[in-house]
Amino acid sequence: MKVSIITVTYNSADTIEDTILSVINQDYKNIEYILVDGKSTDSTFDVVNKYKSAFAKIISEKDNGIYDALNKGIAMATGDIVGLIHADDLYASNTVISEIVNLFMREEADAVYADLNYVDRNNTSKTIRKWVSGNYTDGLFYKGWMPPHPTFFVKKVCYEKYGSFNLQLKSSADYELMLRMIHVHKIKLAYLPKLAVNMRIGGQSNVSIFNRIRGNKEDKLAWQLNSIKPKLFTLIRKPLSKLLQYL
Repeated sequence: MKVSIITVTYNSADTIEDTILSVINQDYKNIEYILVDGKSTDSTFDVVNKYKSAFAKIISEKDNGIYDALNKGIAMATGDIVGLIHADDLYASNTVISEIVNLFMREEADAVYADLNYVDRNNTSKTIRKWVSGNYTDGLFYKGWMPPHPTFFVKKVCYEKYGSFNLQLKSSADYELMLRMIHVHKIKLAYLPKLAVNMRIGGQSNVSIFNRIRGNKEDKLAWQLNSIKPKLFTLIRKPLSKLLQYL
């Protein structure tokens, strides 16, 4: 199976090399690596150009935010499977993609997800939070569950059938997409109980209290956009569940 991996960048010179190396050092070789840059003004492309031959496609142009850039990458992807790894993140080992593909094939899955660690921005060997996803059962979204999006690999046909990121949302479009695909359309999921991605702390949805409040409002909108209603405490349990990741 061909795997398209998309990295979105904007002024990511400090971290992009770690991301690139974690992709090109994978032991699975049928990878189409796509970079979508938002017209960086720092030295991001000094780093990217060192590894230019590793990319199948590179574009650099203004966009309307991270989800717009991801949609561009998804539209360009020609793989059977699409994975997204951001410029602050890196795969936890060089076997992640091969293990993901093996699980897709073994379970005949539409999507595969795994575990994620939040790590210190300057020392990625220092873990701050652990996100152990656990097995999915129908209805878990009502309990505030969601898988970590950077570990969420999806067949390209699912994007073609159910759509990409909804740009009405600025910080919760990943949540809405997974809610739509998993809870509403009930695509077949498989869980890899293993650390797949290390994410540097300071992501878009967590950088401030204001963004977290906006994120909670957008979580509610995500349900509305899909014409479904959360349970009474669903939107409270979602952020509260993150507290357990520090234990």
